[in-house]
Amino acid sequence: MVSVLQILLLILNVAQWIILAHIIMSWLINFQVLNLRQPIVAQLWYGLNNLLDPVYSRIRRVLPNMAGLDLAPLIALLAIYALRIVIMNNAASFY
Repeated sequence: MVSVLQILLLILNVAQWIILAHIIMSWLINFQVLNLRQPIVAQLWYGLNNLLDPVYSRIRRVLPNMAGLDLAPLIALLAIYALRIVIMNNAASFY
């Protein structure tokens, strides 16, 4: 059962890093450090968007319209941190 705990934590870590990469990449694109006309940048950007859009769209349905401010990545990261806390507090049940 310890391996199940480790796999869950690994999945949460990977999801966290994917969301952080998406956030940083969006900043770099908005500040024109990265250009979407570059094929590799465009592939990474559209791949991350396609991967995270189902998660973000569910969060955006619940959040009010913030006039250009997207809080969905922040809520997703907070949910990952909350899940990690719940899993670690209940880690004794995995042993």
